Amino acid sequence: MGIGLQIYSNGLKFEVESRGVKTAPAVLLTMGLGMQLTAWPEALIESLLQFGYRVICYDNRDIGLSSHLDALGVPNMILAAVKARLGLTVHSPYRLEDMAHDALGILDALDIERAHVIGVSMGGMISQRIAIAAPSRILSLTSVMSTSGAPGLPSARTEIAKAMLVRPKSTRIDEIVDHSMKLFALIGSPGYPQDLIALRNRLTTSAKRSYHPVGVSRQLLAILADSKRCQALARIQSPTLVIHGTDDPLVPIACGRDTATRIKDARFVEIKGMGHDWPPGVTDQLCAHIVPHLKRSDAPILTGSS
Repeated sequence: MGIGLQIYSNGLKFEVESRGVKTAPAVLLTMGLGMQLTAWPEALIESLLQFGYRVICYDNRDIGLSSHLDALGVPNMILAAVKARLGLTVHSPYRLEDMAHDALGILDALDIERAHVIGVSMGGMISQRIAIAAPSRILSLTSVMSTSGAPGLPSARTEIAKAMLVRPKSTRIDEIVDHSMKLFALIGSPGYPQDLIALRNRLTTSAKRSYHPVGVSRQLLAILADSKRCQALARIQSPTLVIHGTDDPLVPIACGRDTATRIKDARFVEIKGMGHDWPPGVTDQLCAHIVPHLKRSDAPILTGSS
């Protein structure tokens, strides 16, 4: 287990977990829409630790044990989705740029001058924004199952988009978990078996830890409002790895390919049979690609683990 910390950044409180030797090169992990720091696969974290990295995970704003921003109100997601589809401006009470500065503030509080940043889905978008905003702070960027946000890219399948807007029947833990299991069944990796018992246990732990659906809506609104990021990706200077599954029904692989083409010298890796989740077999492949990417950077790597 890592060291649990409460850190103030950008005027908000964040739940942060730090694992590994403090003097080791740091890896900042940023999770996706509505997902808590507990969603990171233990196998990935252990792999990073074994290769001598310090691993920092955190709950994004409006989710988990970090600050909930309920004073900002409940967004009209149907209206926002229609505006986004028509190419109209979507207004959001906070932006992905704000979430990027949350992350940079966490690094500041931990006295970390430079870090590798790894983000999944929305976390990939935030990590892209971190690399755009603070190039001198970034050792490398890894964007997994994410997108550039460019207009015209394919979107989620209709049944999945609808499912994401539906809430569980009640706030009972079992019904929250059942709802989440159904969603993961829709977005899962057809080429890799999921450990359904382990997944249910993780989702149960997550639901007991925190359940804040209106925060998820505000995070989604920030994604829809971030329509200009694609134009800024050319400014990224960090060594970049983009990973995407060939069978991702939520963020189609064209979104990952587009991201890689917009970042200078970015390396694109597609994983056959991978959807929009991290079952054990996918996690193994991610580790196999991510660790060498980090090691190719200019950061000195310590051997051994803590």
